Amino acid sequence: MLISGFAATSGRRAVKWIAVFAAVAVLIWLVVTYNGIVALRQRTAQAFGDIDVQLKQRHDLVPNLVETVRGYAAHERGTFDAVIQARNAAAAARDPGQVAQSEGALQASLGRLVALSEAYPDLKANANFQALQGQLTDIEDKLAAARRFFNNAVAEYNAAIAAVPAVFFAAPLGFAPKPFFDVGEGARASLDAPPRVAF
Repeated sequence: MLISGFAATSGRRAVKWIAVFAAVAVLIWLVVTYNGIVALRQRTAQAFGDIDVQLKQRHDLVPNLVETVRGYAAHERGTFDAVIQARNAAAAARDPGQVAQSEGALQASLGRLVALSEAYPDLKANANFQALQGQLTDIEDKLAAARRFFNNAVAEYNAAIAAVPAVFFAAPLGFAPKPFFDVGEGARASLDAPPRVAF
C-alpha cells in the first residue's frame, strides 16, 4: 500500500512537470512568433523609409530639371506647372497609398517634361540636361528596386500575421495588414520603366 501511494504521488508530480514544460514550451513558441512579427513589421517600415529616401532625391532633382528645360522651352509653361504641382503633391504624401498615387502623377508629368527634349535639339545636347536625365534614370531604377523590396517585406509581414498561431493574437495586439505600394494598373508600367531618354 505504501508503494502504491508513492507511485500515485510520483505519477501526479510527473503530470504536473509535463504540464509545466508544455506551458513553458507554448509560451516560448508564442514569444518567438510575436518577436518574428515585430521584426517583419520593422522591416516593412525600413523598406518604406528606403522608398522615401529615393523619392526625396527625385523631388530634389525635379526643380533642377525643370529649370534646365525652362531655359530652352519658355513657352511650355503648362508642362512646367504640372511637373511642379505633381512634385509638391508627391512630397506631401505620407502613407503608401498616397505616395503611390502621387508618384504616378509625378512620373507621368516627368515623362512629358523629358519628351520636350525631342522638340529642342540644343536641349538634348546640353550637358547639364544630359547629366540630370542620367541622375533621374538612376533614381528611377533605385525606386523600382526599393518598391520591389517594400512589397516583398509587406508580403512576408502580411503572411506572418495571417498564419497560425499569429492569426489568433495579431489583430488584438495591433498587427494589421499593410498595403502594398500599388499605383494601379494604368500607372504601374510607367513607374517600373525608367524614363525614356532619346538623343
